[in-house]
Amino acid sequence: MADYPVHGFTAPGFESLRAVFERNFTDDIEVGASFCAVHDGRTVVDLWGGWQDRACTRPWQDDTLVNVYSTTKGIASIAFATLVEDGLIDYEVPVRDYWPELTAGRNGLTVGQLLSHQGGLCGLRGPVTVADLYDWDGMIRRIEAEEPHWEPGEGAGYHAVLWGYLPGELARRLTGRTLGRILAERVAGPLQADCYLGLPDAEHHRVADLIGPNHARRQPDLSALAELRMPPLYPVALQNPSIRPWQDACSPAWRRAEIAAANAQANARGIARIYGAVARGGELEGRRILAPETIAALTVEEVGGQDDLVLGRPMRRARGVMLNTLGQYGPNPQSFGHAGAGGSVGFADPVTRLGVGYAMNQMQPGIETDTRGGRLIAALYACLELGAG
Repeated sequence: MADYPVHGFTAPGFESLRAVFERNFTDDIEVGASFCAVHDGRTVVDLWGGWQDRACTRPWQDDTLVNVYSTTKGIASIAFATLVEDGLIDYEVPVRDYWPELTAGRNGLTVGQLLSHQGGLCGLRGPVTVADLYDWDGMIRRIEAEEPHWEPGEGAGYHAVLWGYLPGELARRLTGRTLGRILAERVAGPLQADCYLGLPDAEHHRVADLIGPNHARRQPDLSALAELRMPPLYPVALQNPSIRPWQDACSPAWRRAEIAAANAQANARGIARIYGAVARGGELEGRRILAPETIAALTVEEVGGQDDLVLGRPMRRARGVMLNTLGQYGPNPQSFGHAGAGGSVGFADPVTRLGVGYAMNQMQPGIETDTRGGRLIAALYACLELGAG
C-alpha cells in the first residue's frame, strides 16, 4: 500500500483537522486532495497531500489543480454577480430582454429563475458528444431552439452541463467577454485565488488526474443504488453526453474550454479564498470583489426545497448557488455554495464568516452520506464550537 504524505498547516485550535484529513487517505479512498478554510479573513486550515495520479508516482503539490466539476457553478455564479453589481443585468428582469432568441425565455422567465435551474433546459433532446461541448456557438444555437422540458418557472431540475452556457452567453452578450475572463479579472485575480475557467496551456502541468469511482481502491455496497429510481429526466441531464473522468475531463481540450457548469480547474485554497471573501461581505485582505447587497441578491431563494425534477430529491437554490440543504454546508441554513461530482465542494457561511474549499482527484463511488469532505467540514465546525480561531 502506498504512503500518502500530508503537508500544510493548521492554526492553533484546528489541529484535529490534520488527523481527519490523514484518515481520509489511510481509512478511506483518498488518493490526492486539498482542504482549506478561511475564517473571518484568516486562513486557519491549509492542507494538501497524496498523489496526482492513480499509480501514486506524482506527489500532490501545494499548487496542484484538479477539475472540480459542478463546484464550478458556485464560483461562476459569483463571477456573474459582478455583472449585476455593474448594473449590466438584473436577476428579476425577464431573460428575453437580454437574450430574445432563447425559446425558454419567451414567457417571461427571469434571469434569477434561469440561473436557478427553472428554465426547463436540463438537457438537449438530440444526441450530444463531448466534442460538441467545445463548440460554443453551436451549443448556443441548439439551446436557443430547445423546447423546455417543463413550463419555465413552474419547476426546477438540475441543468448539469447546459447551465454553464446560460450565464456564459449572457456574459458574452453583455460585455463581449467570456465568463472565464470575468472570473479571472474580477474575482480570482484580485483575490490571488488559484481557480480557472479556461486553463492556459502553461498551467496544464499542475493538474492532477481524475480517477473514476470505478477505480477506487475500495468499493462500497451499491445495492441501494440498484433500487434507486431516478426521474426520467436524469439521463437527459447527466448522460447526454456522458463525461468520462479520465478520457474526457483530463483532456487538454476540456481544460482549455469554458464550461461554467463543470470544468473549473482549482484547488481548495483557491476555492476557500473566493468563498472566504464572500462570507465576509465580499472583501478579503483589503480586496473587494462584491458589495454586500450584491451578495444578498445572489443568495435570494428562488427554489425552496421541492423535489428536483432531475435528481428527485429536495434542493434549495438561489441564483446559481445552492442554499444549505440537509447540512451539507455546515449547521447554518444561511450557508451557500456548490458541490461537484465525486466529492469536491466550496461554500460560504456568512454567520461564522467562513469560506471552505475541498478538492480531490479520486471520485466518490455511490451516494455516500459519510463523505471525505463531509467529515472535514464536521471537524472544522467542531473546532469553531470549541472556540478555535
